[in-house]
Parts: sequence; structure tokens; C-alpha cells
Amino acid sequence: MAERIAVEVAYVEPGRQFLQALSLPAGATVAAAIEASDLAQCFPALDLAAARVGVFSRPATRDTLLRAGDRVEVYRPLIANPKEVRRQRAVKSGKT
Repeated sequence: MAERIAVEVAYVEPGRQFLQALSLPAGATVAAAIEASDLAQCFPALDLAAARVGVFSRPATRDTLLRAGDRVEVYRPLIANPKEVRRQRAVKSGKT
């Protein structure tokens, strides 16, 4: 029997979260995990082709090989640039 690995796929939106445990063949990629999950059906408005991905909060590519226990994370696009938000907050408080 071929070796299998247990991984998870995670995605979060305000007020809604997705966490799917999967058993995939050894040598599976991030893309294979996302495809095997029900993420696209649960979040049809999510553009999976454009979404950034990571493994345990570290940026990854879709062809990254997974290891047993990995958590694949699909990230939402940023609404605002964090650096710009901090700069605006500093200007507003008079610290610049």
C-alpha cells in the first residue's frame, strides 16, 4: 500500500472559517491539497488561482511538497498596506 500523509487545509474570512483534514499520497503538493479539499465549493467567490498560500504561516508555492502534519493556509488579499496604515496612524497622532 502506498504511503499516505495527513495534512490540513485552512482558510478564514471574517465570521467564517474552513479547516479540512485530508489524507494524501506521500509527495503531494500544496496545489493537490487545495484541490482535494472542499475549499472551492465552500467559498465560490474566492479566487484560488490568485490567492497566496503558505505552510504554517510561511509563504509557499503551489508546487511545494508537503510533509505529514503540515497545514496549508490560503490567504485573503490584503485590504490595506500595513505600512501605510501605521504611517497614517502616526500622522494622525502627531508623532511625525
